[in-house]
Amino acid sequence: FLGNDEAQDMLSLAESFGSFGTYADEATSDGLGESLPQRFDAGKHYVTHGLDGCGNADDEKTALSRTNYFRETYAYGSEKRVAGIEPFMEHPQMLSVAREISGCDEVEPAIVYANLLIPGQELAIHTDVPEFRGANRMNAPQWLLVCMLHSGLFDRWRIPILTCVSWFGAAQGGAFTFYPAGALGPREAIPAKHNTAILVDTDSVFHGVERVRESLPDLPPIDPVTRLHFLGDERWALQRDTKTLADYAWSEIRYSISWKGYCFRDKAERARWQDHSDDLCLDDIVDTLEGELRGRGVLNGPRPAPDAFASLMVETFIKFPVSG
Repeated sequence: FLGNDEAQDMLSLAESFGSFGTYADEATSDGLGESLPQRFDAGKHYVTHGLDGCGNADDEKTALSRTNYFRETYAYGSEKRVAGIEPFMEHPQMLSVAREISGCDEVEPAIVYANLLIPGQELAIHTDVPEFRGANRMNAPQWLLVCMLHSGLFDRWRIPILTCVSWFGAAQGGAFTFYPAGALGPREAIPAKHNTAILVDTDSVFHGVERVRESLPDLPPIDPVTRLHFLGDERWALQRDTKTLADYAWSEIRYSISWKGYCFRDKAERARWQDHSDDLCLDDIVDTLEGELRGRGVLNGPRPAPDAFASLMVETFIKFPVSG
């Protein structure tokens, strides 16, 4: 994917960042399932079905540790959070392939983030968080945005996003697994090989990460205050407060960098996104989804309590793959 020196720079970025927090789920908006995790849709499916769709042998606490991986954002729009990310964010190869796949003339690099999975972790089958004109993860719950996409009711406002997932390092296992033919098709996998990449619409294509090769008898408990710290000399430590729970060699940790680009058919479509002339609002989104639930006959009577209402939307609109 990259030149050898560039690939080494990607590893150095993680080292310079130094400390990674979990992709911990925070509370959602008031009145919209506020006590539920942001991606409770994927978490619930994983706890029930596991990565392979045939049940999860782990208890819920262990299952959460297996999927509560570590993430930090390197760049978000014009905000660069680590020095040296600019050449990667504007990489001409990614921009060229994104234009080719999307058929869009206008591609705007939007987000770059890194995921680190320690030995024993895996990533539940899911689709990524989409964006719409007026609705994104900054002002709406992530599970709601996913419901919006899968409902098909908001396609006119959707901002197509392509994701380039790239891998660096020597970790064993952790293959990228996905459903390229759709949720009813077969699951395929490609290895997370050093300095390789795939560019795909992860908002629409269900995908996950197979388990990284385990190196300890038991996976340490991981909660929102657990962090992964680079110690130098090719070592990382898993810590809660000042207590070290485990330490790992760089070669044991699965490290990926995801680049996301917004795709616009032309300058006019890009302008509508920039000038907010055709934005959705949250109340209209929820009312539209509620109307669809009532039209399908799955909701009658008054609107349910927030958590129950959120669960009903997820169960109705998001149809996960049924087999491995």
